[in-house]
Amino acid sequence: MLEVKKAKLTLEDGTVFTGKSFGSETAVAGEVVFYTAMTGYPESLTDPSYTGQILVSTYPMIGNYGVPFNQKENGIHKHYESNKLHISGLIVSDYSFEFSHWNAEKSLADWLKEYNVPGLFDIDTRALTKILREKGSMLGKIEFEKEIEFYDPNKENLVAVASCEKKEVYGDGEHKVVLIDCGVKNNIIRCLLERNSTVIRVPWNYDFSNEKYDGVFVSNGPGDPVMCAETVENVKKVIDEEIPIMGICLGNQLLARAAGAETYKLKYGHRSHNQPVLLHGTNKCYITSQNHGFAVETETLPENWEPLFTNVNDETNEGIKHKTLPFFSTQFHPEASSGPTDTEFLFDDFISSIEKSKK
Repeated sequence: MLEVKKAKLTLEDGTVFTGKSFGSETAVAGEVVFYTAMTGYPESLTDPSYTGQILVSTYPMIGNYGVPFNQKENGIHKHYESNKLHISGLIVSDYSFEFSHWNAEKSLADWLKEYNVPGLFDIDTRALTKILREKGSMLGKIEFEKEIEFYDPNKENLVAVASCEKKEVYGDGEHKVVLIDCGVKNNIIRCLLERNSTVIRVPWNYDFSNEKYDGVFVSNGPGDPVMCAETVENVKKVIDEEIPIMGICLGNQLLARAAGAETYKLKYGHRSHNQPVLLHGTNKCYITSQNHGFAVETETLPENWEPLFTNVNDETNEGIKHKTLPFFSTQFHPEASSGPTDTEFLFDDFISSIEKSKK
């Protein structure tokens, strides 16, 4: 019989869950959040937006299809959303020690150990999720023999950790797009490359004023947008030049702050594949994938800006746009992988705004 080591998850309210280890036997602390996807854990675990977080999967079984081969395509990892795991820890109800998939290279357990990330199973994730739903996202820690202190990742500039360190260029398409990397997901790059673009990926605080570009894309990323003052200042310059801008997730919050609006921390955050959002001015409701803990304060949008999408569940902001100029952003992920692709047409809208501005 397989021997596994016991460990505990302690929440800041004093609640303790005891589980069994299937990852690295490393004590970690961070913010405990949950997500509701049935599949796609390789994508979620490599999503930079989860930096500093202990991730709880609400789906009962995880690990049954292993981890895909680490292949590259167009200079980026084909099956992952970045080049490494970004979560601090993983909590599941039932872990499958046996995996089977035609594209599997290794087990999820081996993958976690490779990046020194702890994983616990045999945890009542239903009870844990109910606590997080009632009290909101909270701090937590995974401990083995040694006790550690709680740690609040939102007090750090997590974007500086998740962003690339130097400029990188992908593709040779007609449209030159500066991608501000605040913790970008690879599928954003894929979606831009598929639309005849050259992607100029730059660090979160990079001064790209000397670059030649047709549009600017502000990516997703982890943490509090207040930490990204340098990014906001760079986006303000693009707004002044009236060059097309699109933002996703953290990019929505940063565009809003560049416009003059405020942001705030959500009690729960949105982390799932099935969040309904309503397109303003229509009766169209789209199913979206999301992963964020902060949001735009709609009431603080300046006069020439307006909401683009609204969350049907809690009426929080899901996107903004300028009334006359080519600037817009979404709080959700239209490029979601894995997840619904109902709103991928927004990339077409962005490219269309670039084409119009070049005429």
